[in-house]
Amino acid sequence: MTAPVLPGEPLRHADEVRSGPGTYVRGKSVVAAVMGHARTTPAADDADDKRPLVEVIKGPVVTGDATGRGGGTLLPEVGDEVFARVLRINPRQVWCEIVAVNGKAVNDASGFQGIVRQQDVRATEIDKVDMYESFLPADVIRAKVLSLGDQRSYYLTTARNELGVVQAKSPFTGEPMVPVSWQEMMCPSTQVKVSRKVAKVD
Repeated sequence: MTAPVLPGEPLRHADEVRSGPGTYVRGKSVVAAVMGHARTTPAADDADDKRPLVEVIKGPVVTGDATGRGGGTLLPEVGDEVFARVLRINPRQVWCEIVAVNGKAVNDASGFQGIVRQQDVRATEIDKVDMYESFLPADVIRAKVLSLGDQRSYYLTTARNELGVVQAKSPFTGEPMVPVSWQEMMCPSTQVKVSRKVAKVD
């Protein structure tokens, strides 16, 4: 049995299960490293570790048309929490594709775009923010909707501890990286750290 999950979402207590592909251990929890569906597999009869294995099978989590508060198409509103995939960057802002709103996946056809401006990346030392050290294309971020932009675009903010990058690929191996601080993620194979504006590590 599988269940849709988003990056950074706690799956099970680390004492109860083993961390498999698409997951990592953070504190006392096994956490999703990628967007997809969580699957738990019992341990083999001859395995030394009898805990089941939990993994996340990477893929879209859309289950038909996402519906909004009134039953129509899901529309982000000011204050909503969104997950968005970074598309492109310049020194002043980042363009993203919104993929989930308040934990509900958005239909690919909706085409909502998010923009994170330099002044909305973090709450302190705004003038020192380097966009290229905060995000990179293909990163998945957790953000809040600040305001409506124009033509189906929304201004987003990551200027809170719990907001920022929740999924990023290693530039060396392509595997999901693990957050190690609020400004760094690490490739689990090479142990090399890279800069990001990371969502809060519990």
